[in-house]
Amino acid sequence: MPAKPHHDKSKPDDTPHYHGHRERLRERFYSAGADALSDYELLEMALFPALPRRDTKPLAKALIKTFGSFAEVVHAPVARLREVDGIGEAAINQLKLIAAAASRVTKGEVNSRNALSSWNEVIDYCRSSMAFADKEQFRLLFLDKRNQLIADEVQQTGTVDHTPVYPREVIKRALELSATALILVHNHPTTPLRSR
Repeated sequence: MPAKPHHDKSKPDDTPHYHGHRERLRERFYSAGADALSDYELLEMALFPALPRRDTKPLAKALIKTFGSFAEVVHAPVARLREVDGIGEAAINQLKLIAAAASRVTKGEVNSRNALSSWNEVIDYCRSSMAFADKEQFRLLFLDKRNQLIADEVQQTGTVDHTPVYPREVIKRALELSATALILVHNHPTTPLRSR
């Protein structure tokens, strides 16, 4: 009869200390939803694929401390993200993927519901696409007769404090798209975008 394998309790377990933490975080996310997690915990989970063999909690906390919120982290400029200790290209790519996905989802929701028919809908849409930009942008939102978005285009990107505007180019593009309405949007990187 073969001897039972003997487990040597003096040997350390090879499982990383954060393994159980990841599982508990996933369980809480799936059972209670995203609202049950703080910004840094959601960020921890977002970083799991980019850092599969590392505890993501310290990096998530450092990013929230540096930028302020989950949204500000994923929309932070790449150059500023690189200044945070412990972040690498894989983690930066993951954050930028999340930002792109959030923007794409918002644009899809806007396109599917005849949106941009109220001031608040315009503000919500612009907040998702440019509120955290680090340079001034002059954006054009081209609408059809039902206020559906035909196109959202950055016409010019400037420096941190100005961007040039060329009315002839704006009108030319509106005619090319057969737009019946046009919303001109300009951000100020140092001022959060708010509804008034």
